[in-house]
Amino acid sequence: MTNVVTPPNKTSVMAALEPEPKRATPTRTFFARVLRSKVNVACLIVLGILIVVAVGAPWIAPYDPNAQNLMNAFAAPFSDGHVLGTDQLGRDILSRLIWASQVSLIAPVIAVSVASVIGIPLGLLAGYLGGRFDWIAGRIADAFIALPSLILALAIIAIFGPGLVNAMLAVGIAMSPALFRVVRGSTLAVREETYIDASRIVGGSTWRILFAHVLPNVRSPLLVMLSIMLSLCLLAEAGLSFLGLGVQPPTASWGSMLRAAFDNRFQGPMMIIPPGIAITMTILALNMLGDGIRDAVGAQRGRS
Repeated sequence: MTNVVTPPNKTSVMAALEPEPKRATPTRTFFARVLRSKVNVACLIVLGILIVVAVGAPWIAPYDPNAQNLMNAFAAPFSDGHVLGTDQLGRDILSRLIWASQVSLIAPVIAVSVASVIGIPLGLLAGYLGGRFDWIAGRIADAFIALPSLILALAIIAIFGPGLVNAMLAVGIAMSPALFRVVRGSTLAVREETYIDASRIVGGSTWRILFAHVLPNVRSPLLVMLSIMLSLCLLAEAGLSFLGLGVQPPTASWGSMLRAAFDNRFQGPMMIIPPGIAITMTILALNMLGDGIRDAVGAQRGRS
């Protein structure tokens, strides 16, 4: 008796050739929830435009941001080729606004990087090790949190001097205790999981366990905190530049432009609007994106 071999049909062949669907990992699910909100997408678009403007400032800005024309000071918007007018020194406000967006990107990144370098490793160690190290690190963090962050930043700037880098280093140091608290609290919950005990049993080192197992599982609250810190650091940079302790002239920043507008509010009342709108829109986008990330984290925890 012969066996009859049935040839595969076209449908089965196509099904075999189709790639397997991507597995829904927690990270993909998390970002899918973030992008599901139209508000989050709008915030990402605003921030994306800011990045494009900052990177393309040399090609987008119509004038040299530091070129002065005292004969054309306080020019009205849409006059003599100046879309947003000129400031007290005859410099094009639009060009300075575009170039200042670079500071608005660099400054928060510096501050958040400093806060992350200090707060994340110490928070991981304090939450994982516990004991005396946790107690000492917690008391130091409490001491820094008890001081107003702006006052602490002013004290550090008084020691190292004004400037963008010094100002953002000071802001980052002042922000690090809050990041330490968030990471420590999340680590305390993660260290009791079974896979952490399994990693200890197989001989995993402390640093490997922290960065390979603990840190990936505290990234959700960490992303929320970092997005909020970016807006706070941007606001701190604008405030310090307004006081003359951040970016130094003639470099343009939104905070220094607000200061110039305040000093010349009677001669050029429209000067305050462009930097004010830029700061407001950027901080609003960062804060609302942070809220969206927090909602996505809450939804992910609720389903897990």
